[in-house]
Amino acid sequence: MEDALHTLSPANASSPSSDYPLCPTAATLFFLPSIYTLLFITALPGNGLSLWVFLRCIPTISPTHVYLSHLSISNLLLSIATPFLAAYYALGQVWKLSGVPCQLVLHGITPVLHINIYISLMILTWVALSRFAALIKNTHASRPSAFTTLLPHCFFSRLTKVSFANAVCVTVWVVSVGGVVPVTVYYSVYEAMSGDHEEGGREEVCYSPAVELGGSVSGTLSVLVITIFFVVYLLVLLSYMMVLKHIRRSRRDAHITTSKSLLSRVLRNIVVIQVVLSVCLLPYHIFKPIFISLAHDQLQLAPSPGTDTYSGCHPLSIFVELKNCLFLLAALRASTDPVMYFILDRTFRHRTLKLLRCNKSIGEQRQMFWTTKESTNQKVEQLGEENVVTATAELSQTVL
Repeated sequence: MEDALHTLSPANASSPSSDYPLCPTAATLFFLPSIYTLLFITALPGNGLSLWVFLRCIPTISPTHVYLSHLSISNLLLSIATPFLAAYYALGQVWKLSGVPCQLVLHGITPVLHINIYISLMILTWVALSRFAALIKNTHASRPSAFTTLLPHCFFSRLTKVSFANAVCVTVWVVSVGGVVPVTVYYSVYEAMSGDHEEGGREEVCYSPAVELGGSVSGTLSVLVITIFFVVYLLVLLSYMMVLKHIRRSRRDAHITTSKSLLSRVLRNIVVIQVVLSVCLLPYHIFKPIFISLAHDQLQLAPSPGTDTYSGCHPLSIFVELKNCLFLLAALRASTDPVMYFILDRTFRHRTLKLLRCNKSIGEQRQMFWTTKESTNQKVEQLGEENVVTATAELSQTVL
């Protein structure tokens, strides 16, 4: 399914190659549905448990807990969408473009996917930058860091307030929904449906070039989205480098009283966020401009009359599958995020372990209770049988 931000210009849409269908391989028909199904099985309970811990098991909520709980909500929405993605890749080549399943994927699942990606991107970036800013503010030496002089003092004081964290999360949701929904609506209504016609008695299917390649408007906006991603990615990388510099200063400067555990904890958290962005999101956003360029250049690949260069398949079929696999890598973050919470936040880690131990102990107590009850019932039955035998013997003696 097109991510609503890849492109094929209108001129390309009318090229000879656009008349060729996409030819899915086993990667689309079996691999992607299987992994999305596994993602649903792991991400739904993992993020559900995480949200339960954040909302019900932590007595004192910190700003970090607010950020991560909103990330869990976003991941839950993505988890619910994954079965539809699995069905799309398995059956999209037989679904009709105007059919209900295809329309559900286009109008409902596509916005959820991209809202999740960019909410995660902004929240994780903000967590890294806020922790870095708090560290620089509270642990600088006799010579204050340049960051503390550039930013207002009230900014650092608000970083520790839950109300400020809630305001940041609301802003992230508004920006993500407001930015993604109009683009995906235009894509699903105008660009993807441009192939909804019959050619030679064949109705366009859901898994088609029109759906997977998109159009010029979404392609233009994709440039802005790619730029934003690399800006925030470099911001997290910059914060990582500055923390390393701060650690070196703390070893040389006697005025810095920062504990090594605090520095190592902040560094570890930023490294974890950097790894998540690098492994899950970076490959997808690197390939996006390449895919866009290939889509625009496909006019040059159009076959000359009398040739069969494409062998009945669209020339970008393999690149569409590669794009979908990289998008899967970005979506897999929904399963790995609960593990990231476990690493990032000590309180979440302790509460989760306590909850799991409590459930385990309750299960053991219930098992012990039923075992004891069963043993007691067996003893009662044995005693009852013995009493019946004794009473019968006494009655026989009395009668005799």
